Amino acid sequence: MFSLLRTIVQEVNAARNLEQALEIIVRRVKENLGVDVCSIYLSNTETRELLLMASDGLNPESVGQVRLSWEQGLVGLVAERAEPVNLDNAPDHPRYLYFPETGEERYHAFLGVPVIHHRKVLGVLVVQQHAETRFDEDTVTVLVTIGAQLAGAIAHAEAIGSLEGLQTEQRVDSRPLQGLPGASGVAIGTAVVVAPFADIDAIPDRKVEDVVAEQERFLSAVGQVRDEVREMMDRMNGALPSADTALFDAYLMMLDSDSLVGDTLERIRAGNWAPGALRDTVTEHVRAFDAMEDAYLKERVEDVRDLGRRILYRMQQEGKQDDDDREYPRGTVLIGEEITASMLAEVPPERIAGVVSVRGSRTSHTAILARAMGIPAVMGVTDLPVSRVDRCTVIADGYSGRVYVNPSEAVSLEYIRLQREEAELSQGLLSYRELLSETTDGIRVPLYANTGLVSDIRPSLNSGAEGVGLYRTEFPFMVRERFPGEEEQRQVYRQVLEAFAPRPVTMRTLDVGGDKALPYFPIQEDNPFLGWRGIRITLDHPEIFLAQLRAMMKANVGLDNLALLLPMISSLGELDEAMQLIRRAHAELLEEGEAVTLPRVGVMVEVPSTVFQADSIAERVDFLSIGTNDLTQYLLAVDRNNGRVADLFDSLHPAVLKALVCTVEAAHRHGKPVSVCGEMAGDPAGAALLVGMGVDSLSMSASSLLRIKWVVRSLSMGRSRELLDQALRLERPEQVRAMLNAALEEAGLGGLVRAGK
Repeated sequence: MFSLLRTIVQEVNAARNLEQALEIIVRRVKENLGVDVCSIYLSNTETRELLLMASDGLNPESVGQVRLSWEQGLVGLVAERAEPVNLDNAPDHPRYLYFPETGEERYHAFLGVPVIHHRKVLGVLVVQQHAETRFDEDTVTVLVTIGAQLAGAIAHAEAIGSLEGLQTEQRVDSRPLQGLPGASGVAIGTAVVVAPFADIDAIPDRKVEDVVAEQERFLSAVGQVRDEVREMMDRMNGALPSADTALFDAYLMMLDSDSLVGDTLERIRAGNWAPGALRDTVTEHVRAFDAMEDAYLKERVEDVRDLGRRILYRMQQEGKQDDDDREYPRGTVLIGEEITASMLAEVPPERIAGVVSVRGSRTSHTAILARAMGIPAVMGVTDLPVSRVDRCTVIADGYSGRVYVNPSEAVSLEYIRLQREEAELSQGLLSYRELLSETTDGIRVPLYANTGLVSDIRPSLNSGAEGVGLYRTEFPFMVRERFPGEEEQRQVYRQVLEAFAPRPVTMRTLDVGGDKALPYFPIQEDNPFLGWRGIRITLDHPEIFLAQLRAMMKANVGLDNLALLLPMISSLGELDEAMQLIRRAHAELLEEGEAVTLPRVGVMVEVPSTVFQADSIAERVDFLSIGTNDLTQYLLAVDRNNGRVADLFDSLHPAVLKALVCTVEAAHRHGKPVSVCGEMAGDPAGAALLVGMGVDSLSMSASSLLRIKWVVRSLSMGRSRELLDQALRLERPEQVRAMLNAALEEAGLGGLVRAGK
């Protein structure tokens, strides 16, 4: 069973288009289940129609012709109920609908199961038999399992099919790919697909212009890997038995074979670039080995993959040395399975127009970085056929999360208009830069910038930021190959503190772990977000923590605009221990003759336990700062980087709103101010509620600051409290967002929550 599933899924994922993928499914299922017929009907959820797209057993001429609604026939019944239908004599059922062109009058037994992906019925998988006999439970469960396993593969293949125009009734621009809003704005440009080094599955197709040069590039990489394998053999000779070194002989044989090298060269001659040709050859070999019964031969799959990765790595290294600006055209929309900060950094800032990522959500670090750079982003586009969109024209709507590939002229013209209106809106907001951030009834709500890079200083100041509400100190750690020394840190921190003086700067102590790793301090955990991260690491390594604290305090000498922020505090014991180390660092510096002062200290409220201990925490520190990204993640048990559940992540969830209200009230009971430095502060709808809660200040990316100032200056405190009261009476986050978006439209702020002015 497992072997069957794995084989089918691999073959479907390797299919060149939707048509081929569906043919593979019906053929394989029919062969392995021993049924007379296997068919697939694909569903259009908007029109609630089903179309017979592939069949092994029915009349081939009926494929693409038989169409029925969800309210018709047994296949429609499966789609309507979203559950299996198992009958021993289908014609006896009142929903039976006969299509003469299929020739199915000969079949009596009927079993149909839904193919469901992200709660949508993509189609119906059907098997039929001549005999009047009900399918047994094992067959039902096998088909259900196949349907569930294939849902993602069919969705992926369907997206590819849509791109290639297989479904002539629907152009791709009429059915955009749906993701999650990552950073507001509209990006129109050329897709440039990027992949991690040596990730052969993530390589896109790309047309090759110079076939001879591309073949030479591939053969050069093969030669380098051949030399590498021989060097490994020489090192291992004498250290390992001859039986174990035979693996290297097998590698050399594969490198010299026509099947690996020759097939790849043939694919290059057919027009694909060398990495894409290699990917297809390796995939074909993996599929062939996987289909073998012999266990030893099955194990050779990883050998083939390893060789493929080695060859790819050599080609990528050569390509990296030869990179020039032509790799990134003006209007680049960066696309990948997972876009990293380093991938973003490689694109010249003047050339990047937007980001589209298969993984991630609004609060993943890629989206946060995109917002800081002021570029639109769409995250969690799980059905995006990454390998097929390189160099296509792409529109990414960072408000709705829609992505259009090769859009029609009508769609393009509409988004060009909306983009022009956006530019006009942004230009108009510049007039707010020197104005105070206060409500229409005079309540001050200071707006601060979130930053972590020295290069962010000027944009933050130009945006009218009243200081820094969150300085992420992990960035100076992440760009080095070792822990930065105390003096190195002092110089970086001093630069930031001086740039903003006398305005306040809140520096968060080192916050790594989870999805933020240091290359020289790897942390391998099964569940990193619930593991060793934030204050837990620095308390376990006081030498790192003390060096950072000393550097911060020394950088603050003569400026006195520093505040410290402690991340990931989950217990009073951790807070007490951290405070002891802060006082110790201060005392040591005084003993050394440094004219340091003890800075204000705050705690990040990002773990549910701190919400319920907010009173005790507020007694011990000078302020609280709510990190809505992690607090939402932990309250809702949603990994914000997991595309499967990212749509469940919403800081406007009523439970999150109630936790925020509790925290603000607890801090104010003890006379301590509360800020919000999570992404909710930069969300116009979220900011309106935070003002109504009485949050004392908001901190966000510089690109969001003028937009939020417009929100603050457009609403009274009374109106914000009314909106908060309404939100707290609602039960679902989508209801809260719809209510707030309507209120913002009514206030003339609609251009902040959708494309256009």
